[in-house]
Amino acid sequence: MKPIKIHSEYIKLDQFLKLSDCVPTGGMAKALLQEDIVKVNGEPENRRGRKLYPGDKVEVEGHGTFEVVAE
Repeated sequence: MKPIKIHSEYIKLDQFLKLSDCVPTGGMAKALLQEDIVKVNGEPENRRGRKLYPGDKVEVEGHGTFEVVAE
């Protein structure tokens, strides 16, 4: 599991996907989420605006598992 540090209280899922290098742009984040291959804390997620907080775990099929950590 790869830790991804954030500098704020939370990060939106589409921004997180860019920060974790799963996608290069926000538009591609939207397309990735429509493929139903993203899980947040073990549950399928397709909302770009989903707020992620430290301790949340994000699994992206083909890219790995990530954990949101506070800096």
